[in-house]
Amino acid sequence: MKRIAVIGSSGGNLYNLGGKDPDKLVGEIAAQCNSAGMELGAVQFIAASESMDTAKETTSAVLYGWNTEERRLAKRLEGTLKEVNEAAFELDADMAALIGSGQIDGLIVMSADPEGANGQAIRAAAEKSIPVVGTGGTSMALIGSKGAKVIAASGTTGTTNRTRAVSFITSLCKHWGMKYVPVLGSPDGYKQPAGNPWRRINLKGIMQSSLPGFIAMAIVLALSQIPALKGLSAVFDIMLKALPVVLAVIAAKQISDMDEVSIVAGVIAGTLSMNGGIIGGILGGIGAGLLVQFLFVKCVQWRFPMTTVNIVAGGFAGLVSGLIMYYLVAPFALQAGEFIKYLINLAISFNPIVAGVIGGLLIWPAILGGVYHAAILPIVLLEMEKTGNSFLGAIDMVGLVMVSAGITLANLVAPRDKGEAAVAAPGFLINMGFGTFVEAAYPFMFSNKWVFGGAIAAAGIGGGLVGVFQVRGTAYVPSFMGPLLSNNVVGFTISMAAALLLAFAVTLVANKTSRGRKTADRNLPAQQSVS
Repeated sequence: MKRIAVIGSSGGNLYNLGGKDPDKLVGEIAAQCNSAGMELGAVQFIAASESMDTAKETTSAVLYGWNTEERRLAKRLEGTLKEVNEAAFELDADMAALIGSGQIDGLIVMSADPEGANGQAIRAAAEKSIPVVGTGGTSMALIGSKGAKVIAASGTTGTTNRTRAVSFITSLCKHWGMKYVPVLGSPDGYKQPAGNPWRRINLKGIMQSSLPGFIAMAIVLALSQIPALKGLSAVFDIMLKALPVVLAVIAAKQISDMDEVSIVAGVIAGTLSMNGGIIGGILGGIGAGLLVQFLFVKCVQWRFPMTTVNIVAGGFAGLVSGLIMYYLVAPFALQAGEFIKYLINLAISFNPIVAGVIGGLLIWPAILGGVYHAAILPIVLLEMEKTGNSFLGAIDMVGLVMVSAGITLANLVAPRDKGEAAVAAPGFLINMGFGTFVEAAYPFMFSNKWVFGGAIAAAGIGGGLVGVFQVRGTAYVPSFMGPLLSNNVVGFTISMAAALLLAFAVTLVANKTSRGRKTADRNLPAQQSVS
């Protein structure tokens, strides 16, 4: 196993690009090392409380080493920058000894001081001719002049912790002829290999993550209906155009997960995909995400400077995907979205009551069968794209959220046994306060067929009322806000109340019947013994 050492400091420009958070900066490198089958064997890192461009000898700083047992950074000294630099010479000597004894196979350098705190390690690396990669234009030039075997060097502008780490390990693996697949994920769990980016395309995840943007748009639409806030209608129009950008950014980020590089690519692609609506935004973001990873890896393999790698990966990926959407795909994507909305409106106009009843009756089977987030939620968002609210969104609030609230309320007021009240309370509060967590009703529905049947019946009747009043609304908001964000405040309120009260009543009766049976069963042996 190849062992890597990291030396350097939080730097000047690097400070603002991840250097001020040493744990994440080194953590990214450790994650990519693990993925490549390497080991991070040693670290000597000086972290100042401000950029080295403005730091003074009295600036507070921390000297970090590497805890090989716990595989994390360990503080060696806290003090002024002068004190830390002096203490760093001792750690530099230890690093040089490791390199000289052949225990370090490669060196990663970031904003190092080859004339001072890192001089001994650099000289040892040059003598052993181990490969060196790093960032920091001035320091890397000095390191090269000392005879070190620099195989990849770059500035820090435009880089991130992740893109730097991936670039470092890619260069080292190419030098050694090793296979390497970058890992993506949160800083706390590097367990997701990048692998084939096509497998990370998750439409359900993209839709769910973008939901806050749609809710924000619905709120703006509702506020614009107030006479004093009519000017917000222009804001609504802007937000409507921005939705494809939101979806494109989320799609690009989920697929490539190269931090800011992915975000930039997603913004560019989404901006050029606006004419394709939310379907266009999703497709543009997916294209950008796929191209980001492809171009990033290729540019690193071609040994482009890190800044150029990020510019090509972020800028070109977004531009290429966006232009394809703008000129070729956007019109078809827009028509696909319009066709889906046309079918929904056709069903509603044919018979809104029947459409509402069918929607209500199917909403629980859909969420229990895993179809809701894959099929219904995208349709809700497509409806909201046009009007800011949705017919199916109203059925969601009435048939799922209010029914779940009714079931949990009944188990809070008159539970079958005392323990169920504690389970029901948070579910009821979350349903009413946040318009989500319908899963709180599952334990009660699955344990009693009458409650299950009552839930479906209440959803069907509530959906029918949504059709009667031809309501368009949304879930995922506090229940008291639901009617205010709809096109029919009174009609939505009646529909919500009816579904909640019916589910409450059915569950209440079912609970009392169940308690009566349990009481009778407990009394039966006593009666038999008396007779």
